[in-house]
Amino acid sequence: MKVLDVIFRDDLYPRIETSATTVQKYAEDLDVLPPIEVNQNNELIDGWHRWTAHRKQEADEIKAIVTTTTSEAEFLEMAIERNSAHGLQLSQTDKKDMARKIYNQTAESERQSKKKTLAKILSVSDRTIQEWLSRIDKDTKEARKKRIFELWLAGWTQAEIAAAVGVTKMAISKHLEDSPDVYKLNKTNQAAAEHATEFKIPVYNIWKQQTKSEGSEHFGNSESTWLDNLLYLYTEPFDTVVDPFAGGGSTIDVCKKRFRRYFVSDRKPIVEREKEIRQHDLTDGILKPSQWNDVKLVYLDPPYWIQAAGEYSDDPTDLANMTLDEFTTQLAKIVKQYAAKLSDAYIALIIQPTQWKAPERQFTDHIGDMLRMVKLPVDMRFSVPYESQQCNAQMVEWAKENKRCLVLSREIIVWSVK
Repeated sequence: MKVLDVIFRDDLYPRIETSATTVQKYAEDLDVLPPIEVNQNNELIDGWHRWTAHRKQEADEIKAIVTTTTSEAEFLEMAIERNSAHGLQLSQTDKKDMARKIYNQTAESERQSKKKTLAKILSVSDRTIQEWLSRIDKDTKEARKKRIFELWLAGWTQAEIAAAVGVTKMAISKHLEDSPDVYKLNKTNQAAAEHATEFKIPVYNIWKQQTKSEGSEHFGNSESTWLDNLLYLYTEPFDTVVDPFAGGGSTIDVCKKRFRRYFVSDRKPIVEREKEIRQHDLTDGILKPSQWNDVKLVYLDPPYWIQAAGEYSDDPTDLANMTLDEFTTQLAKIVKQYAAKLSDAYIALIIQPTQWKAPERQFTDHIGDMLRMVKLPVDMRFSVPYESQQCNAQMVEWAKENKRCLVLSREIIVWSVK
């Protein structure tokens, strides 16, 4: 093959220290040198000194053997094995670095057998390999524990977590039951979980917000401050929160911050969070977590009827596209279905009366409709008004001409389920 076609990848070649003397010796008689070895991509597996000697002599061609490799880990392992058999031997430091590089690319399920292989091709003891790789094993274990905790917070079942991290369901069960550190929080995290930092305790039932909190953008996305207040008032760390109108995912963000478990879905999850938000249409039935006893709060921030018409879809089964009677009936049904499943928990519904987009600008009191249809004890009603800036000049002129007040009110009603 052409000498210039050989590709040398420093990140995959095992010999870190090279010998100028060896290159000079080889350059004296290229014809007696054995072939170099490359893979199907012309990447050099073995023969750096021979290849460099040809370059030194400005040779046009070099003898080569082509060996197919299927992965970088296999490539590196093969290169180490070849260099261990002849030529300059790897230093102990080189061997350690190569062992770690290969081991990092090895699937966790294959790592025990890989240790034996590495000890053999590097000509070191099993104990030495164990010492070199112990840090990786420890880091992998810590990363797995963190991943298990994250998925557990996200409401995944033990079977789902096991499949995601590549261990058995029994191992996950044992980990969650026998490892108190999964549930244990450090002082900083405990303070966040208990709303002891970055939080203003709500004393009154009127929650005014001058500006929208930062977070992912989505039409009708919940104001995270309201949800944070509800978590403080109605949940404890590691309680489960259900949100079947997840929208832009603000519930996920707040629950992570406050260490609440969350089980969220949306009719059409936004693409940037489709791995975090389950796809589920409430018209097919309520979103069901694996453990109802853990649910302490159901948070409902539905489309505000005709105010959101066409914003999510053109489907007539979309809550925003229904008639008023259908919308009211369906929303009340959702509340009742969750109430039937819960015990010692709360259901919070946030909604604004419809006015501007209603036929003839008729004021439609959705909270009043819900109170008539849902016969549950009301724990509290919170007023979460909009700012007047949301009304444009046309709306203001209409209000003056027709002697009507524009709607800025919005409410959260919280039902208690015993």
